[in-house]
Amino acid sequence: MLRGCDASSLVIDTLCDLAREQNAVVAFFYFDFTAQKEQSPTSVLSSLLKQVVCGLKEIPAKLVRAFRDQGKIIGGRNLGLGEIVEMLQDISSSQCTSLCIDALDECMPEYRGKLLDSLSQILRKSPKTRVFLAGRLLIRDEVAKHLGGRVVTVSITPTRGDIVRFLRAKLNEDTRPEVMDQSLEEDIIKTIPEMVSGM
Repeated sequence: MLRGCDASSLVIDTLCDLAREQNAVVAFFYFDFTAQKEQSPTSVLSSLLKQVVCGLKEIPAKLVRAFRDQGKIIGGRNLGLGEIVEMLQDISSSQCTSLCIDALDECMPEYRGKLLDSLSQILRKSPKTRVFLAGRLLIRDEVAKHLGGRVVTVSITPTRGDIVRFLRAKLNEDTRPEVMDQSLEEDIIKTIPEMVSGM
């Protein structure tokens, strides 16, 4: 589990590069705090399953049958959480797979435990699967509880210099530089790193 805004993006980019070289599959999901209620364990794992399937040369017959069976029900029906977990277990047991979830701390607490339990089930039956989770440290104990000994935690904390470089880069991208005077820019560069280091 990692903490850091750009660290997860770097890891996902690196995994995607490696996946091309090693015939592996990478799927990722980013939790958006503005859409928490829509991001249930079923919707998250469904998104990951779709990405994993897109990375395969051939869609497994079992998955095709499951979707056809659900389509026969009046109005059609999506796969349930248990079926999605089973599909991910089947696919990732024979295919090197990386499942990446960013901003896990933004997942609603009532959803997070069920999501982590589902990931634990996938890991138990799929030794070729790796799960990468990024989020704030406040959920570290919860992740460890659900995933047991299969967790390695790496804390990434930006230095003051990192924050200042990031702010300067963002200020340089400003499309209306005339709005910012030197005093305001200096205030931003001084105040924000102090606020971040105090968190």
